[in-house]
Amino acid sequence: MVTIAERLDAAYARIATAAKKCNRDEKDITLIAVSKKKPLEDILAAFDHGHREFAESYVQEGVEKVQALNDHKTIVWHFIGPIQSNKTKAIAEHFHWVQSVDREKIARRLNEQRPTNMKPLNILIQVNIDNDDNKSGCSVAQLPQLAELVDNSRQLHLRGLMAIPAKTDSFDAQLQSFEKLKACFDKLQTQYPQLDTLSMGMSADVDAAIAAGSTMVRVGTAIFGERS
Repeated sequence: MVTIAERLDAAYARIATAAKKCNRDEKDITLIAVSKKKPLEDILAAFDHGHREFAESYVQEGVEKVQALNDHKTIVWHFIGPIQSNKTKAIAEHFHWVQSVDREKIARRLNEQRPTNMKPLNILIQVNIDNDDNKSGCSVAQLPQLAELVDNSRQLHLRGLMAIPAKTDSFDAQLQSFEKLKACFDKLQTQYPQLDTLSMGMSADVDAAIAAGSTMVRVGTAIFGERS
């Protein structure tokens, strides 16, 4: 049976190979281990192998894990799932990053509910880059106004963009979607020089994402196996 440590090593190797193909430094790409629906033992197995960045998609499950592993101070927790307005307080109080901010109401609530004794919440704006009805995210047209709101929020720190493109097995189609997001990122970065994070790419499309300029990939299945 393949261990989580071995799968992590394989994920890092895949990132390194993809980076080398497009003359990028693998150190510029952060691997996020998506641990949703996986037990604490799996997270701890990854932690013991040296991994520190984890992502959750469901608020209650995520908060329970953050609290259970509160003594593991070096873990960095990302929230990557759709956000309901009645769940923002729990997210604001427990996570280091939120990658799925897609509307102004959510940004305002996160800012208001982030405790003032905590560092500002790192924010990625989720963009529905392919206008897919099955995906969350703001439109490209809505992006400038939402970015301005986040940037002007005291308890939020605008870091970049995130997207989940329409599902396809075509490398060229994946690349095209990711390049659209990279173009949005580059344009936004001229106005907000602090932007440093482009979160795109999952288990099925990591290679295309890295080729397009991703700085953060979110991998779950390839590390923890299929979810029930």
